[in-house]
Amino acid sequence: MGVADFPTKAAVIVRDDLAAWQRLNVTGFLVSGLVGAAEPEAIGSTYEDADGATYLPLLVQPLLVFEASPAQLKRSHSRATGRGVALAIYTAEMFTTGTDEENRAAVRAVRTDDLDLVGLGLRAGHRDADAVLRGLGRHP
Repeated sequence: MGVADFPTKAAVIVRDDLAAWQRLNVTGFLVSGLVGAAEPEAIGSTYEDADGATYLPLLVQPLLVFEASPAQLKRSHSRATGRGVALAIYTAEMFTTGTDEENRAAVRAVRTDDLDLVGLGLRAGHRDADAVLRGLGRHP
C-alpha cells in the first residue's frame, strides 16, 4: 500500500546539517512520539518468521523522511501549529541530556519561537500534512 492509501500521512523532518548519527537518533525519537500518540489501529500485528520467532509490530503506513534547513523547520513548525497539527519535536539541547525528564525540562525552558529545532514528527490528514511539508525535499 502506498502513502495515498491511508487517511493520514506520517512524516519526520530532520535538520539538514546534523551528523548521520544525530539524524538517525532524532528520527528514532520522533517516530517513538508518533507511535506513542497513535490510535491502536495505526500499529500492526506482531511479525513471525518461518521458524516461529516473533517480532514487535510496526506502523501500518509508510513513514516519509524529509530534510530541512533551520528556517524550513521553523516554517513547518509554524504551519503545523497554525493548523492544529500535533507535533513531536526534538531540539538541539536534547543532545546534551541523558533522561526523558531532562529532555522535557530542556524544552520547557525555551519559548516556542526560540526553540532550536532539529527535528519534527507528525501524523495528520493529507491536506494538513501536505501544507506543513510543502517545499521540503525528501531525505536522500
